[in-house]
Formats: sequence, C-alpha cells, structure tokens
Amino acid sequence: MATIYKICERALWRAAEADGQFLGTEADERDGFIHFSTAAQLAETAAKHFAQKTDLVLVAVDAEALALSLVWERSRGGEFFPHLYAPLPLKAVRWTQPLPDAVDGRRAMPELPA
Repeated sequence: MATIYKICERALWRAAEADGQFLGTEADERDGFIHFSTAAQLAETAAKHFAQKTDLVLVAVDAEALALSLVWERSRGGEFFPHLYAPLPLKAVRWTQPLPDAVDGRRAMPELPA
C-alpha cells in the first residue's frame, strides 16, 4: 500500500473531521485539486509552502483507496506529485499527527510509520 501525505492547518483538519471529508486548503481550491507529497517530497514541501506556518497536522493517506481520482503529475523539478481531483474521504486516512513547528527556521520532520 502506497502512502501519500498532506500538510494542513490543524483547524482546517478539525473542520474536515466534523464534515466527514477534506475539501482542501485555499491553494488546493485555487489549483483545482488537493496537493499531496510522497515521503521523499515531504520535507521540501514543508519548507517551501509551510515554512512560517504553525499548528499544522500531517495526514497520511492510503493512495490506493483514492482510485482514479488520484493523478500523478509532473510538478516541482519535474518530479511526479500525487494530486487528488475529488474531496478526500476520511476513510482513506491512515493516521494524523501534529507536525512540529519550525525552530530557527528549520522544521524537524517526524519519523513516518511504515
């Protein structure tokens, strides 16, 4: 099973839990899909898009559960990134955990469970 990851504000994630689905962040809504990263892409995504943000959550998602709504497209540096062209059903979420705030401009990435 492939796992992909989403970083978002904790308040936004709590709203998704109450709603039963995640519709995405402002950037996701603007772009027309929900942005995800692989484990290898996660640290750079956090540094580039979430450097100054606090109170974040890391969401691990079963990529296979998203079926045909998940598309792998070239993006940053020509790498393939997972993009979801539908709301994220919470049943596809494997786990969530707080993402540590940056200290001195650096954010420690948590160990990712297998």
